[in-house]
Amino acid sequence: MRITRVLSGALLALGLAAGPAAADASPSPSASEEGGTPTTAGTSFRTAAEVEQGQTATASASTGDYLYWSFPADAGQRPTVKATVKLPDTHAAESWQIDVYDGLRRRQACQYGAQTRTAAANSASVELTCVLRTVRAWSEQWADDPLPGTYYVRLSVVDVTTSDLGLPVGAEVRVDSKDIGGSAAVDGSLAQPLVPGVAVKPQEEEESSSASAVLSSIEPEDGWASGWWSDRWVWTAIGGALAALAGIGGYALTRGAGRPTRVPPSA
Repeated sequence: MRITRVLSGALLALGLAAGPAAADASPSPSASEEGGTPTTAGTSFRTAAEVEQGQTATASASTGDYLYWSFPADAGQRPTVKATVKLPDTHAAESWQIDVYDGLRRRQACQYGAQTRTAAANSASVELTCVLRTVRAWSEQWADDPLPGTYYVRLSVVDVTTSDLGLPVGAEVRVDSKDIGGSAAVDGSLAQPLVPGVAVKPQEEEESSSASAVLSSIEPEDGWASGWWSDRWVWTAIGGALAALAGIGGYALTRGAGRPTRVPPSA
């Protein structure tokens, strides 16, 4: 009950950020529904092209455009976002950058990777990488930890000459995750993943409906994790069994041969 009250308070406290995100969210084509990977990118958060992890999304755009994609990330995953920008044959030096935002549109810092890179004049392409922190199943209200839900990738040019604005470019984005496992497990979970539309659906309708959150059709292949189970429980059980065996073995080694036999007194 305490965890439920804390989570409810967290979602209410973050509602100001989640509300606008849900209110102006509009459905975008799903890669699984179309039977292939996205070949276009959105121009804002609400039109971000949905892409599953392990897929390579492509898009054609112009220098100066903001390109958006979205992908699902669950608890225990450490997502890695890679982007490749194919530049025109002739251009001046320019800098490109990828930014990753969580379901509340909070910008998430990269643990490591070349988030911003400068392409030399007339270079063919530039590659960017952002490795996020491990997604947590639950977090304190004041923390900025990544939480389960939809994540947004924004690709943009941050330093370019005026003469190069509008030149055609090609973009490729791919998201992969590493399963960290029980070492990143926490005690608790969110009531709902932070996906577009989850805040605008009434609670009564959410409880009576088996459908997923409105306005969002992407989720992990195995569904959203419950938040309480991890391989930490397996290692805890194994450790307990080994401790019990060690106790039994130590007792057997130290107990000796039992009570000494009584020797009758000599006559």
